[in-house]
Amino acid sequence: MHPLLEKATVFAEGLDHPECIAEHPNGTLWAGGEAGQIYRISSDGATVEEVANTGGFILGIAFNPAAKWMIICDLGQKCLWKLDMASLELKKFSDGTDNRKFNIPNYAVFDTRGNLYVTESGEFREVTGCIMKYTPDGTGHIWHQGPFNFANGCALSPDGDYLYIVVSFLPGIERVAINVDGSAGSREVFCTLPESVPDGCAFDAAGNLFVSCYAPNKIYKVTPDRAASVFIDDWEAHTLSNPTNIAFGGPKMDQIFTANLGRWHITKIDAGIKGLPLPSHQ
Repeated sequence: MHPLLEKATVFAEGLDHPECIAEHPNGTLWAGGEAGQIYRISSDGATVEEVANTGGFILGIAFNPAAKWMIICDLGQKCLWKLDMASLELKKFSDGTDNRKFNIPNYAVFDTRGNLYVTESGEFREVTGCIMKYTPDGTGHIWHQGPFNFANGCALSPDGDYLYIVVSFLPGIERVAINVDGSAGSREVFCTLPESVPDGCAFDAAGNLFVSCYAPNKIYKVTPDRAASVFIDDWEAHTLSNPTNIAFGGPKMDQIFTANLGRWHITKIDAGIKGLPLPSHQ
């Protein structure tokens, strides 16, 4: 058994194969299900409520900088939804741009100005992924044409100069520079993770990138100088089971929460590592 598994526990149960996880500044955790469920989880993990349902299949979720609403990537409905935190009202946000509709809207991340980056994975086993960007007024365009070999999770670098993109069938991480005017700059492979299917990612406060894998059941740690190592491994797939998206959270922002697409629970890892605050937590 990997030594860090002793610090990994089942935090909340009764979810329908959750793909995503995000923490609200009020301490609640949010996740989605494969039948369109949107779950709100109490800060102690004791209560799991289905507060909305899109009728689709929920992939990534993210809170806007003010944490007043959440963007939802929906595979089943091939669109983005906006969920108001006060009313819990769902409204369709976008089904793509004028020149490209969503096929697999996979993951979303906000910058501090309220711009929204969304990975469009493209077609399965075809290199057709791209990155879309929405301005705060909701206007969307293709930010980077790619093509990416299944663009999946993404994260903004601590300084906001790069968008890091999990490319599942690379397999590994690419990054695209963000120019001063907000346009996409140079693109490069940041690291590769052979014999894996990376899915989600999150930065810690020191600039290390943590990458969760749909397969095998591992989370990697990639240092700023691109050295990759296994952070945690669960070959039995009981505590970590197809860990897709991850998020830092907890009272001290030093715990890692993982969604487990292969099971029905959220995992908490008492990592003791400070996460990079997202715009919704700043």
